[in-house]
Amino acid sequence: MEYKKNYYKYLIRLDPGEEIAASLKEFCLREKVGLGSITGVGLVNNATIILPSFDNQNTQEQKLNGNFELVPLSGNISLRQNQPDLQLQAKLVNTESKIFNGLLLKATASSVCQIIIDTIESEIGD
Repeated sequence: MEYKKNYYKYLIRLDPGEEIAASLKEFCLREKVGLGSITGVGLVNNATIILPSFDNQNTQEQKLNGNFELVPLSGNISLRQNQPDLQLQAKLVNTESKIFNGLLLKATASSVCQIIIDTIESEIGD
């Protein structure tokens, strides 16, 4: 991972083989990011998402094997028990143009992924 800070924004590059959610959480811990928003694009593989559930009763994990384009990654950062809590929504498109959408639990960068974190100089959490 490489990154640059520009005022309240971080421009992050994740390299192939880096796990997106874990890398971003580690980054937020290291840089003390407790509130903000995330956007990003890139190529990933071996993703796990939670499918949307409109009744909040029947959520299910879906493991996705293969290569996907992340178009886009978006989400929020807040603090939960003094730890960064990332809610990452992903839209993943496979090589047959089939779209998968859900809460991203994990995915590995298969090419460079470019992420922007807009930080807010405040805190929200429990």
